[in-house]
Amino acid sequence: MLKGLAITPPILGRIAIGKVIEKDGKRLPQKDDQFTLTSQIQTRDGWLAHPLDESLREAQSGKLRRIPIRLLFNEPELNLRAEYSLFDRSTARPLCVGDGEQCRRRTREGMQTLPCPSPDGCELSQGGRCKPYARLNVIVGDDDPLGTFIFRTTGFNSIRTLAARLQYFKAVSGNKLSCLPLELRLRGKSTRQSHGTPIYYVDITLRDGMDLEATLANAQQMAMDRHEVGFDQQTLDQAARMGFANGDFEEQEEDAAAIVEEFYPQGQETTPNESHPADPGMPRNGVDPVRLTQKLAAKSRRIRSAQLDRDNAPPETPTQPNEPHADTEAGSRY
Repeated sequence: MLKGLAITPPILGRIAIGKVIEKDGKRLPQKDDQFTLTSQIQTRDGWLAHPLDESLREAQSGKLRRIPIRLLFNEPELNLRAEYSLFDRSTARPLCVGDGEQCRRRTREGMQTLPCPSPDGCELSQGGRCKPYARLNVIVGDDDPLGTFIFRTTGFNSIRTLAARLQYFKAVSGNKLSCLPLELRLRGKSTRQSHGTPIYYVDITLRDGMDLEATLANAQQMAMDRHEVGFDQQTLDQAARMGFANGDFEEQEEDAAAIVEEFYPQGQETTPNESHPADPGMPRNGVDPVRLTQKLAAKSRRIRSAQLDRDNAPPETPTQPNEPHADTEAGSRY
């Protein structure tokens, strides 16, 4: 196995609740109120729809807000991986991922393990560069028992809800999470921060028309059937765990450019949305508020210093013109 290359579940397509549009010469994420299943092929007009998208949409009168799914693994953290992630916007390379305690960071000295203070306390994350980022792999359809669709999000509501659901369903099923027939569902809510604009997030629920007892009975029967034919779920989970640990970062550079464009946009002006949240710390109209504040503070210090020099100078000594100062900006530009 090649070291440094994360071995992730095979991807058949994407699940999204938004898309990237071009507006005023910029490519910006735009929210949506429904799911879209796409293939892995992207053209100038966007991602091509997956054949399953049309069939699922027809069954729901055109609005795709429920997707029948199964999970590939019994362990919740293998199905859903969530980390604080920072990407270099200029190269689309992942630079740092952490869990709030430790992080793996790419530096000039190589890959290092460092303390992770979370985005609020990290100097490197100034300007909204680092945010929670999660990937959920689910099985949709019956064509490929090991092929998955991936849903990516930087929304707190989706991450928190999905993590809780996976833990609870694992508990009530007796560690048969991968055998449960479940459903990916889009939910909406409004908050004071969204100013009445609906925020859409993703949840995992029982399938429409099935109660908990029927769902657990279905999972129990599937687990027995798998055992009889020699299906080893425990070894599959272990293989996945080793594959994820084989690389420093899960995201590969060939996928990172599209991820940065959709989830880490610069100068985003869209309405807050769960899949594409507006970031108040991001630059607006090309101006980075953090760097602007630093430059104004430096200029103010120079003016005060020059004023003190003039006030303290002897009356007979003419005031010399101030030496020009170059504006400096603290921190590395990412």
